[in-house]
Amino acid sequence: MALLHNRVSQKELKKLLFEEKEPRVTLSFYKYASIDDPQAFRDEFYKNLNELKAFGRIYVAHEGINAQMSVPAPNFEKFKEYLDTISFLKDVRLNIAVDYDARLNDEVGQGKSFWVLKVKVRNKIVADGITDPAFDMSKKGKYVDADSFNKLTADPDTIVVDMRNHYEYEVGHFVNAIEIPSDTFRQQLPMAVSMLEEKKDKNIIMYCTGGIRCEKASAYMLHNGFKNVYHLEGGIIQYANKIKEEKLPNKFLGKNFVFDGRLGEKIGDEIISHCHQCGAPCDTHTNCANEACHLLFIQCESCAAKYEGCCSEECQSVNQLSEEEKKEKRKGIKNGIMIFNKSRERMNGLMEKK
Repeated sequence: MALLHNRVSQKELKKLLFEEKEPRVTLSFYKYASIDDPQAFRDEFYKNLNELKAFGRIYVAHEGINAQMSVPAPNFEKFKEYLDTISFLKDVRLNIAVDYDARLNDEVGQGKSFWVLKVKVRNKIVADGITDPAFDMSKKGKYVDADSFNKLTADPDTIVVDMRNHYEYEVGHFVNAIEIPSDTFRQQLPMAVSMLEEKKDKNIIMYCTGGIRCEKASAYMLHNGFKNVYHLEGGIIQYANKIKEEKLPNKFLGKNFVFDGRLGEKIGDEIISHCHQCGAPCDTHTNCANEACHLLFIQCESCAAKYEGCCSEECQSVNQLSEEEKKEKRKGIKNGIMIFNKSRERMNGLMEKK
């Protein structure tokens, strides 16, 4: 039987990745579709992607597929051909990553954003908290492309809604976009309905990173009685590529947060956020170098040098211990995405105002 999961250590996988000579294409895609047997689909999908040396994080559920991944450039056409053999993925839109942050090293700039292939079966491809059996994902809002988005948002009565988490909005967002201050998408959906309750007849455009959250959000808004709901096709990633291709005005300010090793792609020239340690203008997210902490926060170059990539003096002290001592401190710790207090304080302040 074929091996359908990875057994090599993360450290070794990273080492192998950066020894690769060929560039990789970083991309994302999703599709809401009915998958009768997610586990069987997952196993077959893993086997084929593994043969193409693809890496990434992919979720499969009865409602469809959600993928963020990288593919060796020489295998990219074979990868697209393989997707076309799957009926519901034929001609699926691939969101190719935009230009990388100049501060990131050249190896990451060559698409080395993932170093392992993970394909997991989940209850939902995006956790939404929706329990109403009458909710119908097929009844969703209208797509708008980059040009239509720019034209619609030129109307001051159009409402632009950001369906990403607060720490994503913090470093970059569209002009005049409303933030739904929250940690998770499942929290945002009912909050968006409540915040916009008096504006059900307005034009509402929802957006997110690659389109998967705002597409579901548009269906949820229609389900709750809103009339004119749109969502940005392909999200911020597709928008950024299209404004370059079509030479359109850019209405996105700052950086687009992404959930891979890059942690961000520059869209606008502005820096709209600040270092969480010294307050200097900065939009570079990092994870605390102390692996027992691994906190996600914004850190400028000066503070990165001062604290050696750590979020605090305490973590800096821990990170200076021997490997044996650090390993002991990490025992029993399970790290999810932990957010720096400055980011959470900003979100809580917004919630108090609403």
